[in-house]
Amino acid sequence: MTTAPATLVIGATGTTGGRTAALLTAAGHPVRAASRGGAPVAGAEPVRFDWYDPDTHDTALDGVDRLYLIPPVGDPDPEAVVLPFLRRARARGARRAVLLSASSIPEGGPAVGRVHAALPGVFDEWAVLRPSWFMQNFTGDHMHARGIREDGVIVTAAGDGRVGFVDADDIAAVAVRVLTDERAPDTDLVLTGPEALSHADVAAVLTEVTGRPVRHRPLPYEEMRERLARRMPAGFAAMLAGMDRAIAEGAEDRVTDTVERLTGRPAGGFRALAERELARR
Repeated sequence: MTTAPATLVIGATGTTGGRTAALLTAAGHPVRAASRGGAPVAGAEPVRFDWYDPDTHDTALDGVDRLYLIPPVGDPDPEAVVLPFLRRARARGARRAVLLSASSIPEGGPAVGRVHAALPGVFDEWAVLRPSWFMQNFTGDHMHARGIREDGVIVTAAGDGRVGFVDADDIAAVAVRVLTDERAPDTDLVLTGPEALSHADVAAVLTEVTGRPVRHRPLPYEEMRERLARRMPAGFAAMLAGMDRAIAEGAEDRVTDTVERLTGRPAGGFRALAERELARR
């Protein structure tokens, strides 16, 4: 067990958790790397953690004074398990919590929005990261990336709506700043990349970078909802399809300077990400 106060990174083998844990350990900060299997993470102390198994919670919190929180994925009511854990963490001496939410979910909104609303009542030092949609959705293991690899198609109900897609590396860089700065921001932070792109724009960039044709196939909301419901709970499918519909209506057509303001460097663009990620294959 670490002797100096540590940061518990939940989801430490995931897209933002893994990057956050790596940056923290590289800077010399003790990290407890939490995942369901307790998988090894370079430079960190691995610990088994399952949101739905309270027996794993106390052990994960040993020696921890701050938290990076990724709520349970796909749960339409994460507050039922997250809030009791947060109260337990606070009672055991954790003093700062950084929650990963989404730009599409406001404070008090559905799912993690309710955790967002409750967080300041539990912790005096806190932040909520509200990133736009991840650029890595098109290059990693997301259904969009699989559709691109298998069929050369991105399927959404987003129409021609534009999104300020953000690089997960930039999300992690901001997470490290708000976890380690002397003062927590005590607010929510909307994170985007440097430009807003439609899914057709994304397909065009991927076509140019990979040399393989990629196209965007827009669907009506109802058809997208039913498509998603074949692979996930109906309520979560409706929420995701609804987020696409909000994009079509312009809800995500924005860029912010948050990444540059907090990290001191510009947010990365999608073409650079695509060239970097796809060049590895």
